[in-house]
Amino acid sequence: MHTQTVLYIILAGIIALLLALFQYKYKVKSMSKLYMLFAFLRFVILFSVLLLLINPKFEQLHLTTEKPKLLVAIDNSNSIVQLEQNEKALSAIKAFKSNTELNNKFDIEFYNFGAALNSSDTITFSEKQTDISAALDGLQDIYKDAIAPTVLITDGNQTFGNDYEFTPYKQPVYPIILGDTTSYSDLSIRQLNVNKYAYLKNKFPVETIVVYNGKKTVNTTFTITSGKQMVYTKNITFNAAHNSEVIQINLSANHVGLSTYKAHLTPLNSEKNTVNNTKNFAVEVIDEKMKIAIVSSFYHPDLGAFKKSIESNEQREVSILKPNEIKSKLNDFHLIILYQPNNQFKFLFDVIHSENRNTFIVSGPKTDWFFLNEQSKVYEHDITTQTEMYQGEFNSNFSTFIVDDLNFESFPPLQSTFGEITFFGPYETLLYKKLGSLTTKQPLLATFETNGRREALLLGENIWQWRAQSFLNEKSFNTFDNFIGKLVQYLASTKRKTRLVVDFESFYEGVNSVLIKAQFFNKNYEFDARETLQISLKNKETGVVTEVPLVLKNNNYQVDLSHLPASSYDFTVQALGENISKSGSFTILEYNVEQQFLNANIDKINTLAAKTNGTSYLIDDYEPIFEALISDKSFATIQKSTKTTKGLIDWKYVLGLIVFCLSLEWLLRKYNGLT
Repeated sequence: MHTQTVLYIILAGIIALLLALFQYKYKVKSMSKLYMLFAFLRFVILFSVLLLLINPKFEQLHLTTEKPKLLVAIDNSNSIVQLEQNEKALSAIKAFKSNTELNNKFDIEFYNFGAALNSSDTITFSEKQTDISAALDGLQDIYKDAIAPTVLITDGNQTFGNDYEFTPYKQPVYPIILGDTTSYSDLSIRQLNVNKYAYLKNKFPVETIVVYNGKKTVNTTFTITSGKQMVYTKNITFNAAHNSEVIQINLSANHVGLSTYKAHLTPLNSEKNTVNNTKNFAVEVIDEKMKIAIVSSFYHPDLGAFKKSIESNEQREVSILKPNEIKSKLNDFHLIILYQPNNQFKFLFDVIHSENRNTFIVSGPKTDWFFLNEQSKVYEHDITTQTEMYQGEFNSNFSTFIVDDLNFESFPPLQSTFGEITFFGPYETLLYKKLGSLTTKQPLLATFETNGRREALLLGENIWQWRAQSFLNEKSFNTFDNFIGKLVQYLASTKRKTRLVVDFESFYEGVNSVLIKAQFFNKNYEFDARETLQISLKNKETGVVTEVPLVLKNNNYQVDLSHLPASSYDFTVQALGENISKSGSFTILEYNVEQQFLNANIDKINTLAAKTNGTSYLIDDYEPIFEALISDKSFATIQKSTKTTKGLIDWKYVLGLIVFCLSLEWLLRKYNGLT
């Protein structure tokens, strides 16, 4: 409390005393006990009032101590088991938990990581992917303002993500290296590139990169088999100078459907890890290539974006043509995409109407809506000369076909003609127009079906920016290309809509999710969320039959079969309420990238430690890390002081005291007959 405040309180006491004595002393020659009581009560009242006016405060200092954090991040990937280091890793974790001196100095936080960072010390060594860079980035975000040296218990082998050797991690890292640092002779198929689709009676290319790690001259044989049939073989000699080879071959696609293959390198007699000598792959052979025409009277980046997205599926071919160039080729295409049509498209609309052909119309500021309104009997757009920028908002109730939300709200707005569009028949909105924070009921992307003809209408240009943003979000074009691909597949198909639609891949890599989706429609072809769907799976190799229910999620039913072992499966999805089912087959390819490592990646780990001013230790001799952390004075306990200002008095109690004294004085004066 400040000296000035103390002086005010003393002065208030003196003033209150003088006023009290003045009010009662001057009336009598000598103070009786009763008048002394009255004077005291009046003093208390006046002093309390003055005290409330002064409102004295005092400062309170709180001292707290904060121990530095010690982060222990454990590699939870399957490669630790493959290197037979799991018991040693668990022993090291136990040592960190039981070291009393270390726990007295640090608040120890345990994490594990595989594909992502997890706040837990429960270790299973079952993760199929490792991203050390993502784990360090996650710790950086959590402890960016703290002192937090990091112990990284890992073999240093990363399967995807950014190179952790160059991560801008600001905390010192103390790696404990799991695994043997000895270099072994090893043959491996480092990479195998093949298209997912091939065409019947054509040849498809297969590119394989095989690598030898060793110094001696060795001989091996590279083979590719399909079932029990050998389709390719080659003898290869490796030595210290010639330690890799690229094998490029063309295989024949002889029958329609999924064909599985196995590429294999004959292992060395002394080879320790033979898992990386084999790679399985599959190719789906189709007998027809879908041809699609994009017709535009002018060039625009959207045309290239559509072409890239659609042709990401090998069974589709796109041609970009002017309206006058397509006349003689119209019958060559399964689907026509009309980009911002005007009166130059008149003959095209005549053919579309006469032949009842499916179309995809993309409109924008250069669209001639006078012309387009005349051509369409399904919708009509307001005629304005203004444009507006609209973002897209996903309609989770869209049920025409199975499609996922690509986080459309993060995409840039599309430029569209301002005004409302009116539909004269049933339609479904896939994306709503969003203007700022306001979601309108107007469609940005809609689909509709009239007289068996399917159409889609996109009301905006610059969709090339969506494809670019999707790459920024996902580090890949795949999700956006799949979205456009599903839209094109729906439009290009002439099949009548079925009540049960199943979406699945013909084959799945062993490291990816095995996700099967389905939609069920009632007799009016409206999505039915009340049905119960169940999938029955039969393992072709073992004959084991498994039944799993599908779970409703937004506008489709889903089942995750990632727990299934690698094999070929026949399946049937059945609607239990009605006698409707759909069958198919898929193959899960056996591949565990974590089994590809022979030893620890000591070079990258040491680089990370040196870059962050840390020190690396081998798992067989890591005990000095405890003394290093305990004795390092840069990891000191911090004393923090917090200064708070509080009121010296509680006004509620003082006010109560004033009321009590006033009441008592009034009662005593009345009792003694004083006015």
